[in-house]
Amino acid sequence: MADPPLKPETLAAQALHRIDPQTGGLVPPIQPSTTYARDADYRLVVEGMSYSRDENPTYEAAEAVLAALEGGHSARLFASGKAAAAAVLQALQPGDHVVAPRVMYWGLRNFLVDFAATWGLGLDLFDGSDPKALAAAVVPGRTKLVWIETPCNPTWEVIDIAAAAAVARGAGARLAVDSTVATPVLTRPLALGADLVMHSATKYLNGHGDVVAGALVTAAEDKVWARVCRNRSDYGAVLGPFEAWLLLRGLRTLYLRVRRASESALAVARHFEGLPERCSVLYPGLESHPGHDAARRQMTGGFGGMLSLRVAGGAAAALEAAKRCRVFQRATSLGGVESLIEHRATIEGPESPIPDDLLRLSVGIEDPDDLIADLEQALRPG
Repeated sequence: MADPPLKPETLAAQALHRIDPQTGGLVPPIQPSTTYARDADYRLVVEGMSYSRDENPTYEAAEAVLAALEGGHSARLFASGKAAAAAVLQALQPGDHVVAPRVMYWGLRNFLVDFAATWGLGLDLFDGSDPKALAAAVVPGRTKLVWIETPCNPTWEVIDIAAAAAVARGAGARLAVDSTVATPVLTRPLALGADLVMHSATKYLNGHGDVVAGALVTAAEDKVWARVCRNRSDYGAVLGPFEAWLLLRGLRTLYLRVRRASESALAVARHFEGLPERCSVLYPGLESHPGHDAARRQMTGGFGGMLSLRVAGGAAAALEAAKRCRVFQRATSLGGVESLIEHRATIEGPESPIPDDLLRLSVGIEDPDDLIADLEQALRPG
């Protein structure tokens, strides 16, 4: 009788049970070489290893783990999440049409708008809170890429991935999902019909605030994926070996960190949902959230470590609350072991569609009672 397949938690913790063949080391080694030897007949000593802009054993170790966790055919690491997204967009042709949510990670949304204009792409941004808006934005035969993020940062609308996949297929388009916040711990978009999954691996996949990285996972090996991989090499958007090694280290504790953050975020959300005089809570794990039913369908084991508070009293009160925090750190980014708080309208600037009373919280792995107490004193009137 065959052994049962290992669960993703085990695959991640053991980095696919790889053992270094030269030393027996349980921690995968770093290979810093940029180039690889050929024999006297000019054949590569190790097939496929030619130059690190294309392949490196340290990249491959982390890519193999991520592909396994997402249930994908293969994965590629990039120098950042935006570099990963750019490789997908650069696989399109001028005249192609793209649809994406109006509210999403602002840095990528702004890049997408600028890139579409310079690359000659059609672009429509839809309301992620409206289940019918995506289908209305798609142009059958012309739309080539449906890009979604779910939950949508920082207001945390939930887009139904299976429904989006059906819309994309019906239009002859591909579906790419930014799953940075959900991670494969909570959602596996490829199993729901997506063609590509993107991660800003800087965030939860690494989880320690010491690597900038991106990743793509594909459902299938095809011409589009080949172009994406070629774009990584041609544009030089590769990750360094040390950063890839740090990312792999982070992946080994991914399940513990994400589940802890999700449990704590839900505790924080439920606590402050009971204090409407101080703030309103945006978190898909709350039954009152408009996207809760969709979240329950596609998120397993939790609803993520991200939530937002809309502070009573407006922008001034929100900024004052952030100023008073002692445990939450005021900093950009998310998905680390430490909890962060941001006034997003300040970060995003005057063109931001985000309400100016909104504080975005990235809940870490601290004791949730300490986090609640910190926000309690920060939001206390007077």
